Amino acid sequence: MHDAFGRDVTYLRLSVTDLCNCRCVYCMPACGVPRLRHEDVLTFEQMQEIVAAAASLGVRKVRLTGGEPLVRRGIVDLVRMVADVPGVEEVDMTTNATLLAPVAADLRAAGLTRLNVSLDTLDGARYRKITRTGTLEDALAGLAAAREAGFSGTKVNCVLLGGINQDELRPLAELARGSDLCVRFIELMPMGACAAWPRERFLPADAVLAAVPELVPADATAPGVAQLYRAPGWRGTVGLIRPMTHRFCGQCNRIRVTADGRLKPCLHSAQEVDLRGLSGEELVRAVARGIAEKPGRHHMDMGHASQTPRAMSQIGG
Repeated sequence: MHDAFGRDVTYLRLSVTDLCNCRCVYCMPACGVPRLRHEDVLTFEQMQEIVAAAASLGVRKVRLTGGEPLVRRGIVDLVRMVADVPGVEEVDMTTNATLLAPVAADLRAAGLTRLNVSLDTLDGARYRKITRTGTLEDALAGLAAAREAGFSGTKVNCVLLGGINQDELRPLAELARGSDLCVRFIELMPMGACAAWPRERFLPADAVLAAVPELVPADATAPGVAQLYRAPGWRGTVGLIRPMTHRFCGQCNRIRVTADGRLKPCLHSAQEVDLRGLSGEELVRAVARGIAEKPGRHHMDMGHASQTPRAMSQIGG
């Protein structure tokens, strides 16, 4: 299904929980977010029905997000349920990987296609400072377990944090030197608490090219919002995601559904379509309406914060 601007919407990001075992400084307050009531969180069956409705409209890729999806009990079963939906060709997950090692093989066997792993630093003390509760060792163990389980094309997501991790841009990028990883650097967005952060925290993605000058443009036709680069002799790639300095809204092909059943046509819009309690054709029409109402672009810049009232952890990124 195409939206009003002709974009072919084929990608659904489904938040399976608003909870997380970490408290990353740019994503969630130190005290966490108000916990949803049990009855307000979508059941697996409801999630599967929403995925089926989206697939009937042309969605082919589903990404499970959070919070942290691995804190949701029975997550392996949900992966299997989503993978079984007719029309779904790819089931991915974004995770901090700290809980991944024990379940990586089970997720792969259930039908999970690919992983995105959040990793903003390679320094243990700094990792603890950024995540407030996590440990770098657990995240790296999760990455290793994913490789052993047979996952390929794993993406490492690093949020650019001026004055915090900008001295690690080369070491992080070099994770792609000897592996098939795609290390993606994401510009910090003024959402939630970080909307009031000092300007120097918002580092442009071009800082990566300055830190690793041997990077050259790679496949310009690759799908997705990242601009891909490769250095001579490296197996993997480096991606730059620039929501602040280079809007990519014209190529956005995604919708989002929150853990409490609200469809968000745009990450940064306050607009939501309530899917709770809907089923059958009524649910399909509601999803279609959300796609049709997808805005042309966000209006966020350094002078204007995101318009969504939700924290990043409540949306799934």
